[in-house]
Amino acid sequence: MSRFAAPIAEQIWDMKYRFKAADGTPKDVTVEDTWRRIARDLAQIEDDKSGWEDKFYAALKDFKYLPAGRITAGAGTARRVTLFNCFVMGTVPDSMGGIFDMLKEAALTMQQGGGIGYDFSTIRPRGADVMGVSADASGPLSFMDVWDAMCRTIMSAGSRRGAMMATMRCDHPDVEDFIAAKSDSARLRMFNMSVLITDDFMDAVKADGAWDLVFGGKVYRTVQARDLWNRIMRATYDFAEPGVIFIDRINKANNLSYCETIAATNPCGEQPLPPYGACLLGSINLARLVSDPFEDAAALNVEALNELVATSVRMMDNVVDVSKFPLPEQEREAKAKRRIGLGVTGLADALLMLGLRYGSDAAAAQTESWLKAIARSAYLASVELAKEKGAFPLFDAEAYLASGTMQQMDDDVRDAIREHGIRNALLTSIAPTGTISLYAGNVSSGIEPVFAYAYTRKVLQKDGSRTEEEVIDYAVQMWRDLKGDAALPDYFVNAQTLAPLEHVKMQAAAQKWVDSSISKTINCPEDISFDAFKDVYMAAWDQGCKGCTTYRPNDVTGSVLSVTETTESAPGESPDQIGDSGEVVYMAEPLDRPNELEGSTYKIRWPDSEHALYITINDVVISGHRRPFEVFINSKNMEHFAWTVALTRMISAVFRRGGDVSFVVEELKAVFDPRGGAWMKGKYVPSILAAIGGVIEQHMIATGFIAGEGMGLKADPQSKVIGFEAPRGKSCPSCGQFDLRMVEGCMTCASCGHSKCG
Repeated sequence: MSRFAAPIAEQIWDMKYRFKAADGTPKDVTVEDTWRRIARDLAQIEDDKSGWEDKFYAALKDFKYLPAGRITAGAGTARRVTLFNCFVMGTVPDSMGGIFDMLKEAALTMQQGGGIGYDFSTIRPRGADVMGVSADASGPLSFMDVWDAMCRTIMSAGSRRGAMMATMRCDHPDVEDFIAAKSDSARLRMFNMSVLITDDFMDAVKADGAWDLVFGGKVYRTVQARDLWNRIMRATYDFAEPGVIFIDRINKANNLSYCETIAATNPCGEQPLPPYGACLLGSINLARLVSDPFEDAAALNVEALNELVATSVRMMDNVVDVSKFPLPEQEREAKAKRRIGLGVTGLADALLMLGLRYGSDAAAAQTESWLKAIARSAYLASVELAKEKGAFPLFDAEAYLASGTMQQMDDDVRDAIREHGIRNALLTSIAPTGTISLYAGNVSSGIEPVFAYAYTRKVLQKDGSRTEEEVIDYAVQMWRDLKGDAALPDYFVNAQTLAPLEHVKMQAAAQKWVDSSISKTINCPEDISFDAFKDVYMAAWDQGCKGCTTYRPNDVTGSVLSVTETTESAPGESPDQIGDSGEVVYMAEPLDRPNELEGSTYKIRWPDSEHALYITINDVVISGHRRPFEVFINSKNMEHFAWTVALTRMISAVFRRGGDVSFVVEELKAVFDPRGGAWMKGKYVPSILAAIGGVIEQHMIATGFIAGEGMGLKADPQSKVIGFEAPRGKSCPSCGQFDLRMVEGCMTCASCGHSKCG
């Protein structure tokens, strides 16, 4: 019998985590093989390899401990990929050569699959003097554009785009440009962006005081702190970015404040890291640890939790020694401090099983209690590892125990650390778990509330027909299994029905016992007032959070699919989340080629080339709509033969998988030929591949597949579903479904699990 609780869980495993040979043949025949592969790889450095392999397997079994996607997909495969999720790159020098050295390091890191963070505060502001060349500086935003373009060309391991975080201090002279950057819907789309907020700035905001914008000791101008704060708030209200990071609070709480200074985070914000800092992630699935769910005796099994945490800490510590690293500086940093980020997922489901309403005082108190138990267990497990294998190399007992986080730790834990040391400098973090939560049976993600208790996912079959799969939240399915058709109690709330300040309360409750940080999205209704929106951020500051990320539907990032209860719903009943995906849908298998296709042939002649290229694009018609199916490129020039055949086969394979395949155009048009491009029809075209991309784009426009040049899919008509209105947002770039939602600071697709952030 399959271990998977839902079809989507097995599909996520097959697409993202199942180990396959180069020709696609599965090497992991079952998910048990995946667990065994991971356990065996992480036990290889133990003296008792088989004993620890079995213990690690037991922790992984039935999705109790969920290593992050990098580990699940890469461990034991012998592939040259990093098992670490998060990197902050080195300090960016304020020189042209140094900046481009950093760009190269970023490309190498993303090529191996790491998400990266950068602090761009170290680059001189726009208009500043550049000594020795009689020129003005172009400023950090111009270099961020270069990073953004580089990231678009790098496909991270695991078939997802590179993810980046850019930070800038609130006193940098270009901070206002940084704040406004995302108002341009085409700019810096590969970045998440956050402003580094200092304690002094927040004091000035509350006092309505003046605030100097400074670089290199020079005051460039002075603004009112509250005006600058309001500009941040207005940009976030209108465009969902930038977020805010309370950087002084992070550095004061840091266990390693005696030997490092943090100025940036990984892309989703849960890992504040020093230059070349690296961290790996994993999550305890709380939904799997509740006994007697939905009964008066329901409780989390604390003994099982403690044992699972201890085993997970050992597994994660072993990853530090097993993993590859993109750069030697990252390896040195990781092994000197042995940072890990153990977190949770399934929190909201576990609370539901205990009859607690997410966002209530009781739920916040229970969350704080569970996170403290995890922190205690993790720190004590790391002490035991230090006894056996030694403390992390930069351990200094008195300095370590004097940090903000350790001062609140229980005395028995502090005494154990003082006597024996500790193996891992930092141990806890709450990371985005959108994809691994689907893989684990659609448990609630991280510490987020349940987004929707059920929704319908449409899958296009090879014959052109569609099947529908109901995707049900793990706790809701358990309720149905135990209670039958009984209506859901009123404590079943979701992300749409919660007040934003209830989100803040839950984040603050968890943060108290998380030594790194938390990736969480505070969903705000579109009609929230600006003043109420600002109150969310001030509450996050006042309640001790280390940062704040909100999402309010807007015209730039789009409206995510939402759930709306109707008057027909029974009291206490949660409506299904249902959306029509138009004609762009995820295909379970590639479509077979019909006997006849509609198509067109285009001729292009590249300057200085003896022969023209003839490009034929054929379309398949599904439900009356044309979509590209295959491409052929022909030329008498035999020099082009091999690469044109390879290119057409790859593009055709992508087209036959369905989804929003317009990204192919974007990728081709971005290719630059180092020998130079050419002017064609009044436009500069950077390469012959870019010219081919332009032809495909014009064909897609002509057939109505995309809306226009440089634009995405042509909008489908609004579809009414009985009892629900499903607002249209952007389609998923992987599968084309209109199931994107903001979860843990990152747009995530509910249909296929695609996420820019993993």
